[in-house]
Amino acid sequence: MRPALASRHRQLSSGNNLTAGPFGLGGIRHNKLTTQQDGPDDSRYRLLVESITDYAIYMLDATGHVTSWNPGAERFKGYAAGEVLGTHFSRFYTPEDREAGRPLLALAAASKAGRFEAEGWRLRKDGTRFWAHVVIDPIRRGNELIGFAKITRDLTERRAAEKALRQSEEQFRILVGGVTDYAIYMLDPIGKVISWNAGAERIKGYKPEEIIGNHFSRFYLPEEVEAGAPANALNIARDAGRFEKEGWRLRKDGTRFWAHVVIDPITDDDGDVVGFAKITRDITERAEAQRELETAREALYQSQKMEAIGQLTGGVAHDFNNLLAAITGSLDLLRKRLPYDPRTTPLLENAIQGAERGAILTQRMLAFARKQELKLKAVDIPQLVRGMSEFIRRSIGPNIDVRMRFADVLPRAQTDPHQLESALLNLVVNARDALPNGGEIAITADQVSVPSAQGERRSGSYVRLSVSDNGTGMPAGIASKVTEPFFTTKGVGKGTGLGLSMVQGLAGQSGGWIEIESEVGKGTRIDLWLPLATIELPTAGLAVTDEAGETDERLVVLAVDDDPLVLTNTVAMLDDLGHNVLVANSGDEALVIFQRHPEIDFVLTDEVMPGLSGSQLAEKIQELRPMTNVAVASGYADLSPASAHHRTALPRLAKPFTLAQLANFIDDLDLQAAPHGERSTEFLRS
Repeated sequence: MRPALASRHRQLSSGNNLTAGPFGLGGIRHNKLTTQQDGPDDSRYRLLVESITDYAIYMLDATGHVTSWNPGAERFKGYAAGEVLGTHFSRFYTPEDREAGRPLLALAAASKAGRFEAEGWRLRKDGTRFWAHVVIDPIRRGNELIGFAKITRDLTERRAAEKALRQSEEQFRILVGGVTDYAIYMLDPIGKVISWNAGAERIKGYKPEEIIGNHFSRFYLPEEVEAGAPANALNIARDAGRFEKEGWRLRKDGTRFWAHVVIDPITDDDGDVVGFAKITRDITERAEAQRELETAREALYQSQKMEAIGQLTGGVAHDFNNLLAAITGSLDLLRKRLPYDPRTTPLLENAIQGAERGAILTQRMLAFARKQELKLKAVDIPQLVRGMSEFIRRSIGPNIDVRMRFADVLPRAQTDPHQLESALLNLVVNARDALPNGGEIAITADQVSVPSAQGERRSGSYVRLSVSDNGTGMPAGIASKVTEPFFTTKGVGKGTGLGLSMVQGLAGQSGGWIEIESEVGKGTRIDLWLPLATIELPTAGLAVTDEAGETDERLVVLAVDDDPLVLTNTVAMLDDLGHNVLVANSGDEALVIFQRHPEIDFVLTDEVMPGLSGSQLAEKIQELRPMTNVAVASGYADLSPASAHHRTALPRLAKPFTLAQLANFIDDLDLQAAPHGERSTEFLRS
């Protein structure tokens, strides 16, 4: 024991001092440090306090003057014991706190409530400030207040780290609360508890008489005890001079809490280890907050990754759509114009089928990127599913039962009925593939209300369309990836990996989302959440005919596209339908032609072009001649942000389109040629 401290201890243990107990803590009522021995031998308690350097542990008299001082206090406050003993503890407060009377308010609060705890700025001897966590407990002899026990910890670095974290991640700001109490107790050299304070009793639940003399391993989980974790902790503390770790610990009632543990060896004057000082903090809330932060980080990373992949996929699909538009349109015209030849016609049909499969693939890519063209309608889900029932049963085979169950009263859902049919078929086929030996597929639909937003869920009322199976199921790691594009659990050549991506994209564009639950050996359930349809949406009806013929009404059409392949194909189709066509390669050029030709009845324009976009061109045309019909042909669902009010007003023709689809589209617009006299047949090409 240091001579100065030994001298001070003799002073505190005699005469009219504050305490009659070891190192000035024996008189704390309800907070008494309990030992196996009661008497004058207080060396273990002094060693306990002297071995703690991360905390300032000292005593005040009833008026706030310092009466004891440990090495931890000397380390981060900067005062030697001789400099501070007998002085008022308000010297550690900032001038503004002293002016506000906070030191005396703290003592008054501790005396009245039995405890004071706070965080705030404190001063070191050299005038620098540090952020401190402070606990003050009153010390009483009977009903008489004789002083205070004060524990202070420097939290400056932790506070700075928390501030930096909050600033760098504003979306996921986490306030890590300070520790509200400490379990401070001693172990003998083999790990048996030999002292126990009130904080340990509060956190762990044991009274002193229940725990003193028992091995501290009882606080560990059974599997950690079996692995030798308690003994390993003491060995590290003994060899390295300190052990610090976080982990699960057990309370008396068997519940777990996440603890931050520090173990310091206690040595005598000869350097021999005579025991260990152990401080445990309950940081369960902070650990849970950290896990929530990690979860949020992972969700943000996944969202950003999927957004980047979606942008790339949407761009590729858009360009590929333009190529397919030229291919399918040209092949469609050839099929119409060429006579049947047994040697060439099958090859032509084969090419058309290949192009159509490519179009389906691009639609799935655009669906994942949420850029496909949707025709949102009010869809009767039970009616749609029942209408597909025979086709579904033929698709899955005879060894699988299909069970359908729908709510008695189910409102219509907002989505594209044709895309929903494709999505449902995709889910059913995936369920079939998970049932190699047969089984059951259930298709159900009900109405669910979401009271508050959570994760992808948004508040409101939804129709939940579910497809479940009792097949092989998937591990959690696989289930979390199945909506990523080109990820597939099927063999080579058995899937594109875009099916569930398309389903997710459809749900998102419709205003909903999908949820996946799967367990190995028990099966998979996929829920497609769709918002209720608004009264403005049209009701899903019958598809239009696939036949095209020359129209009786000859129109003057301005065709606009920056891709010469697509433009040539569009012009040929319009010409085949009997219309007169003017051609422009950009929005700016189209505007000039439109102003020069007042006889133009109809403008069919691409959306994504350099300079003026299709929607911006439409806005300028309708400013010049409001009665002129304008339509946009594009594989993208997005329009120019500058012309957002056209999003629902402009007719849309999805690329790639066939001759029949173009004819039906123009017929649906119910266009009529204006009496412009003799029509121009000029073709303008750049």
